[in-house]
Amino acid sequence: MSAPLIEVDSVSKSFWIPDEPRHTIREHVMAGFRPRPRRHLPVLDSVSLQLHKGEALGIMGANGCGKSTLLKLVCGIYLPDAGTITTRAPITPILDLGVGWNPELDAVDNVYLIGGLMGLSLAEIARDLDAMLDFAELRSYARMRLKYFSSGMAARLAYAVAFQAVRDVLVLDEVLAVGDAGFKQRCQERYREIRAAGHSTLVVSHDPLLIGEFCDRAVLLSGGRIVAEGPAPDVAETYLSRLVKAS
Repeated sequence: MSAPLIEVDSVSKSFWIPDEPRHTIREHVMAGFRPRPRRHLPVLDSVSLQLHKGEALGIMGANGCGKSTLLKLVCGIYLPDAGTITTRAPITPILDLGVGWNPELDAVDNVYLIGGLMGLSLAEIARDLDAMLDFAELRSYARMRLKYFSSGMAARLAYAVAFQAVRDVLVLDEVLAVGDAGFKQRCQERYREIRAAGHSTLVVSHDPLLIGEFCDRAVLLSGGRIVAEGPAPDVAETYLSRLVKAS
């Protein structure tokens, strides 16, 4: 078997967060130059996983278990405190959608802006511009400045660009569970096309049915550690059973 496209080896990550709220000018003045107390927040603890060529790997877990942090580590947004992450293929992340948008530019100009950042050439964007606007159902709003878009309209545009810019590995954070029924259906159809074309995917979701249907394998995070891994339907069932016990 060839080397994994993504290899996470004993990775740990924690953050230092402010432990004393200062919301008003008076609170900042009264504090003077006194350093703000901080609290240590462990997020991931010795996590290891691999993603192979053509594989779809799901990541499940309750809120705060470290799923999104793990994706950001894989995409190079964060650096691990310990352990190593090796990537052997280009990655297209669909994480914090809207980052990099310019609200003063219209939809078309933002497609060129974000598409370029995601690795699309000007020729590719020009060729696929109408398809992206149609996917987002925004053709009639193409020349409207983004600051007038609703959050849902901006999200649809972001998904449309990201799905068009897919490279070897697609990293998704809850994207297939966002939007109305029609848009979810288009996202799922596009995901199936990406999988059929041989791309590898790393998917975070709370939806056990989605993980069971769209992933080959899955891991379950709890308390920053992997507590279950295996075939996606089995891990999804474990996630559900843990939820029932906790309720």
